Amino acid sequence: MALLKIKNLSVKSGENNKEILKNISLEIDEKSIHVLMGANGSGKSTLAYALMGISRFKVTGGSVIFLNKNITKLSIDQRAKMGMTLAFQEPAIFEGISVQDFLRAGNKKISRKKTEEILSLIGLEPKKFINRYVDQTLSGGERKRIELASVIALKPKLIILDEPDAGLDIIIYRELYGILENIKRETKASILLISHREEVGLIADRATFLRRGKTICSGPFRPVMRKYCQSLKRKEICLKTMPCLKNL
Repeated sequence: MALLKIKNLSVKSGENNKEILKNISLEIDEKSIHVLMGANGSGKSTLAYALMGISRFKVTGGSVIFLNKNITKLSIDQRAKMGMTLAFQEPAIFEGISVQDFLRAGNKKISRKKTEEILSLIGLEPKKFINRYVDQTLSGGERKRIELASVIALKPKLIILDEPDAGLDIIIYRELYGILENIKRETKASILLISHREEVGLIADRATFLRRGKTICSGPFRPVMRKYCQSLKRKEICLKTMPCLKNL
């Protein structure tokens, strides 16, 4: 069953009034991981921001249906209250704010016990991190995990992640994919994961390939991934990473 339906969505940037997305259509199923793929400049982040209702991205056509409700004209707050949340590519730094307070910022009712459970879920030892500060003393990987923890604390139904694997080495981003599987299983939330890495096939259920602001294809991950590899002339790299594509 579809949690989110995007129908013929077109979006312009409010900064220069340039059309970035043209008639985008895709569906995200409940309790699934859907990967949004495409080269830099293809419109992936624009789609994420438009879905959250960020004002500088103006919807000029089409609709967004979430939980069977048309949310195309709703505000960021209204979408968030319905259970939609977005984590940006670069995690925030908050000098002087502890991890526990950071997790409680979006959910004042969350208990210490629950924050400890969330930290365990994203692979951080609660006793070592709950009183740490969200600052430069944390590594990039630790900050990404803590931002994921803050997203989980909101109890979302849809988590939009804008390239959380960017800048991570191969060991860390494979650990990240395992964490995302844990999040899906434990929270029952769906995840829209923006990425260009072939390795996301380890966890993806379905995928959509964007190119120059248009939907090239959308469906089960492997055929979409194969189309992505062929279109961007990455066949050799893709087959090395995902040998199962060879048999499609």
